[in-house]
Amino acid sequence: MSGNARFLWRRLSQFLPVILLATIVVFGLVQLIPGDPAVTLAGEFATKERIEEVRRLYGLDRPLMVQYGAWLWDALRGDLSQSLLSSKPVADLIIDRFPATLIVVVGAVLLSLAVGIPLGMAAATRARSRFDAAVMAFSSFGVALPSFWLAMVLVYWVALSWQLLPATGSVPFSSAPGDAIAHAILPAIALAAAGIAEVSRQVRSALIEVLASDYIRTLRAKGLRRWRILWQHGLKNIGVTLLTVVGLLINRLLGATVVIEAVFAIPGIGSLLVHAAINKDFAVVQGVVLVMVLIVICLNLIVDFLYAAIDPRVARG
Repeated sequence: MSGNARFLWRRLSQFLPVILLATIVVFGLVQLIPGDPAVTLAGEFATKERIEEVRRLYGLDRPLMVQYGAWLWDALRGDLSQSLLSSKPVADLIIDRFPATLIVVVGAVLLSLAVGIPLGMAAATRARSRFDAAVMAFSSFGVALPSFWLAMVLVYWVALSWQLLPATGSVPFSSAPGDAIAHAILPAIALAAAGIAEVSRQVRSALIEVLASDYIRTLRAKGLRRWRILWQHGLKNIGVTLLTVVGLLINRLLGATVVIEAVFAIPGIGSLLVHAAINKDFAVVQGVVLVMVLIVICLNLIVDFLYAAIDPRVARG
């Protein structure tokens, strides 16, 4: 077995217990939500007899471990139960809502990288200058800036006052790509503000260290152009750092969409989760949280594999 194959198997064997633990946490935390799903199913004014009947019908009277085992087995088969409110399969609800969330998150990630990387590189090449100080000040401000506040500012000025972009809602990308992108621009900007700040800060710090190394000075002495040193050698050597930042950024943006989707009235999985939590739709809460946790775990696994592709020493370690 090759080094990469052993690394792949080792990582998979490490992540499987993490996934199992995640299912236990998701199932257990939902049990702590105030309220009785049997009452939600039977109706607020149902009799005690009717509530007990519903509890037996849906297996809510069984021990928690038995309920967890049945829920986990169904989840492994792709069955995330049904919504207590609409009776629709939870998996179908997530599939219908996920594209609206995906276009916003992807837009925010691309914007964070497109602005953050050049900004960090420019700051690294002008270390301890006024421009560098300005970039660091922007980074500190961007990280501390609440995304929901920026979202409301963008809605008021760009959408309502200047009427440049839609204020709320979303459009399916498959039916109208242009309108879908237009609706996603403001949410993506609101999400990307902190991402731009974080990417620029990390790229600056990592690149300053690389540019001070001996082999970079040798390349300069050989007369290699500045832009080639930065893009071909500088970025290559901070690839692992940049990959780590991107992985953490995507994970954070997935969680932040819950707030952003509420501000922009986007029918994504974030708004689905909020609506389900408010209405005590426990099955939907479990399903959405489980899917988001699995996405984060899978992203971390992909990042680990990319580590090995960028730096083979990781696979041999």
